Amino acid sequence: MSVRTLPSGEPRPRYDQERLLLVAVDVFTERGYDGTSMDQLSHASGLSKSSLYHHIDGKEHLLRMALERALDPLLAVLEEPEATTGRAIDRLHHVITREVQVLTECLPFVTLLLRVRGNTETERWALDRRREFDHRVTTLVEEAVVEGDIRADVDAATTTRLVFGLVNSLIEWYRPDGGLTPDDLAAQITSLIFTGLHTTPSGAA
Repeated sequence: MSVRTLPSGEPRPRYDQERLLLVAVDVFTERGYDGTSMDQLSHASGLSKSSLYHHIDGKEHLLRMALERALDPLLAVLEEPEATTGRAIDRLHHVITREVQVLTECLPFVTLLLRVRGNTETERWALDRRREFDHRVTTLVEEAVVEGDIRADVDAATTTRLVFGLVNSLIEWYRPDGGLTPDDLAAQITSLIFTGLHTTPSGAA
């Protein structure tokens, strides 16, 4: 494999597919997928273009792998036992908690996922899977309304967008070294969603 050297003359580290994927995610997120060329990926990784093609079929192959790293765990949450049995409100609580945890664990990949715009076949595939996720959560909200645990005047689709708009905003400010653990963060977000900001008025039942 052809490996370039650093300005100091030292050899750049060898890349496997995993390390290359992490570099690509950073570049895609910074420049946008459409604004990233194979030349730029080559420069960022320190690999020649021929070496890049030793690991991948092309730029969109990297994008597909990166988006799978976000989507697969996010959708897997919906298949967990706590998301499939019990009252809908409890299942919804579990899904939101776990999605916060997955987002923090897979932060670079989810950040990229939330910035795709549907300009390629792979991006459209990712957006379709996101819509599938939204539809299934909307169904949970509807069931919770029927069971009397969510107000009947709530629009389920709007609620889903608002809740995950809050969750997804974490990509803009959450930092793993910021002192707030994923569990603490999930607890604060679910508390805000399910109980709100109001204190219980004095004398209230």
